[in-house]
Amino acid sequence: MIIVKFGGTSVGSAAAIRATAEIVRGRVPRGPIVVVSALSGVTNILLSVAEQASAGKLILALQAVEGLRARHFAEAEALLGKTPAAAELCSEMSPLLDELASLAEALSILGHATPRSLDAIAATGEMLSCLLVVAAYAAAQLPAEIVESRDVMVTDATFATAEPQADAIAAAVREHIVPRVRAGRIPVIGGFVGATREGITTTLGRGGSDYTASLLGAAVGAEAIEIWTDVDGMLTADPRVVEGARVIESIRFDEASELASFGAKVLHPSTIAPAVRLGIPVYVYNTHNPSGTGTRITFDAPRRAVSAIAGKTPITMVKVRSSRMLLTPGFLRRVFEAFERHRASVDVVATSEVSVSVTLDHTERLDAILVELAALGDVSVERARGVVAIVGAGLADDSDAMARALAAIQGIPVHMLSLSATGINLTIIVDADQVRPAIRRLHAAFFHAAGTVGAGGGEAAGRAGR
Repeated sequence: MIIVKFGGTSVGSAAAIRATAEIVRGRVPRGPIVVVSALSGVTNILLSVAEQASAGKLILALQAVEGLRARHFAEAEALLGKTPAAAELCSEMSPLLDELASLAEALSILGHATPRSLDAIAATGEMLSCLLVVAAYAAAQLPAEIVESRDVMVTDATFATAEPQADAIAAAVREHIVPRVRAGRIPVIGGFVGATREGITTTLGRGGSDYTASLLGAAVGAEAIEIWTDVDGMLTADPRVVEGARVIESIRFDEASELASFGAKVLHPSTIAPAVRLGIPVYVYNTHNPSGTGTRITFDAPRRAVSAIAGKTPITMVKVRSSRMLLTPGFLRRVFEAFERHRASVDVVATSEVSVSVTLDHTERLDAILVELAALGDVSVERARGVVAIVGAGLADDSDAMARALAAIQGIPVHMLSLSATGINLTIIVDADQVRPAIRRLHAAFFHAAGTVGAGGGEAAGRAGR
């Protein structure tokens, strides 16, 4: 069996959905299980519906619902023409949209949206997408059928970022998915969406469709997990920042996970974990270029000094200075407990004898954290910072690469420098407006030749790609 996941842009129009049908057709002998996202942009619209309704702007919310109805009905007609099949498909989608309108009306009365209600609304996009995809596959003579994601993706009740329950998912997969594949059917399941054991709708958070694909892959022991998106694979840098960014043909699991954590948008970090555990290779392909080589993510990829450069903004840096830190057991534990109590995830860390510096992506609870940290020492906050990450499994073993990286950013003020414990990631904190220039300089220093980063790595791969 193989997991084939299509992102929002891959199912964003009737033409795109037809393209996925041909991709799936070529994988029928391998027992495909298809995971789909909502149509591109739909999840954002759904969340805006909740926001507008809870803010008392019900008319705007309902107008957005009708806009979604018009879009999905138009795609149904584009897929199937003005036929009874298209009319039937629209009649199947209508109850979901009617329920969405009812939820919006309820939120307008309550005056606020809870995480539970947000999940119920956000899940609508994947449900609608599944209906369109299965209808398109049926028209293409593919034996597809919907598997309700809430019957399979069992989670806890942490709404908006629900935690999957692996054992329950494995049992549900054996019941609802494996028999269909063995019978020659093609299960189609919505990503991102799950449910508690009691059947209450949950979501896995942004990027959750990738997570769904990986969890299903682990549950069935898939031979591979394919992530189909709108780029040719994982790249040496964000192509919106670096014009000469190159496709990485093969990359290690740990490198891909680091890149995802530090801003690479192709892959959600959690996608990697279930696949890593079982050694299932993950492939990233471009739906609009199905003949491309894509990127293979696996354990046995080449060990390169630098595989890619990533960056993200904005971040906030918090510094705690205290002479009491010197030779005081447990001081760092007390610092990090302050972040833990407020469920704030620390990203980059650097310490000295009398200070500790950390970075945060999210600062919603920063004020409360600062109150606790003030009891431990002098605290300062530096906003409008950015992080640049140089990622490579062999980075720590290559002193020339380290020197080249520092030389490349000469003249750019550096606020923190941290080499990860595994030596795979050199993280540099700079001003937010210097992240893009730093990425371009670093990319030029390590990837000045055009082409792809292949099995040979380095510049040899670049020359081979020309």
